Amino acid sequence: MAQGVRVHVWGDYALFSRPEMKVERCSYDMITPSAARGILEAIYWHPGMRWVVDRIYVRNPIAFTSVRRNEVQSKLQAGNVLTVMNGAERPLFINTKEDIAQRAAVLLKDVDYVIDAHFEMTQQANAGDNPGKFKDIMMRRLRSGKCYHQPYFGCREFPVHFELYEGENVETAYPEEKKDLGYMFFDFDYTGEEILPMFFRAVLNDGILDLTDCEVVR
Repeated sequence: MAQGVRVHVWGDYALFSRPEMKVERCSYDMITPSAARGILEAIYWHPGMRWVVDRIYVRNPIAFTSVRRNEVQSKLQAGNVLTVMNGAERPLFINTKEDIAQRAAVLLKDVDYVIDAHFEMTQQANAGDNPGKFKDIMMRRLRSGKCYHQPYFGCREFPVHFELYEGENVETAYPEEKKDLGYMFFDFDYTGEEILPMFFRAVLNDGILDLTDCEVVR
């Protein structure tokens, strides 16, 4: 049994990095299905349920901006911490003056979407779990603005504002228009021994990305 919900999400900036451009990051033209699923899971997640994104409505025109940010090239190694705990003398910090690097990024700006999704029960649901219970919890969280952890648009510095979308119709930025956005990351396939990325051809029809009948390429 599936239970549906509609969530309005918006923010100032977003960065859904294309895998072929992850050093100098460049965003996809819109939110990816996996990022939309991640937002829903940040609001409410339970092992007894699985979120499935059906449609994404693009409410603001697609617009880009570029920024240059200071980043560090290295990270603190767990092995260094272990050796220090065993008595060795090693620095437990990152020297940003030596490790700093400036990288450019092409971001989306003024993003606004409506996520149309449903959840399905999994085999990890407890005896007292049921779709009505999960739906009620999700609706309460959306109406009160609560979440398990702060959702974000691709990077943690781009937080997501969210609310329950209670309107019947959703106005989009591209009515009566078809936009081919090319191949886009869909999600990861966790069913096999190896975790494999999946891609699909993203096409906006009337400003709506329909994921209910899309061809996925592994």
